Amino acid sequence: MIRSALVALAFAGAVQAQDRFITVASTTSTEQSGLFRHLLPIFEKKTGIRVRVVAVGTGQALDIGRRGDADIWKLAGIDIGREKGAWYRDTGQGMGPALNTAAAMNAYILSDRGTWLSFKNRGELAIAVEGDRRLYNQYGVMLVNPARHPHVKAAIGQTFIDWLLSMEGQQAIADYKINGEQLFFPNAN
Repeated sequence: MIRSALVALAFAGAVQAQDRFITVASTTSTEQSGLFRHLLPIFEKKTGIRVRVVAVGTGQALDIGRRGDADIWKLAGIDIGREKGAWYRDTGQGMGPALNTAAAMNAYILSDRGTWLSFKNRGELAIAVEGDRRLYNQYGVMLVNPARHPHVKAAIGQTFIDWLLSMEGQQAIADYKINGEQLFFPNAN
């Protein structure tokens, strides 16, 4: 009797431990830059909460009507919705595969710095424009509304958000570098 109770308790503990995970939907650029490979072990060691990342394109990760690069085209005087032609390619892929396509075609591409720095197959590609404030790419984090999606693990999801916004999380973001170059500049405050 005691033995079966101990086995049941051990099994219950294993099931509970398996439930200590969240799934994070992310843009491909955040994932492909290597930021999650840097951050998640730190968070998981501190909290015991595992994080599974599902990286999709910006339009899929966020429920928004337009992409940020459309604004950049607009600044150049081009309505990308109407003026796409043979010169324009929308790969419908993440930033890494899109960079591979651009390298193969020796084409221009709008890329985030993180993925660019971690990308090895550059071919003849080189940075043409950088440092312009209009290219600033703000990242954010939000919890799925548990009132609309009751299956969401709101408490441990909020733990992840709170850690990202904490001094420790912000420092971990700032500490992520490739070849000594800082990729992300946290600004939660």
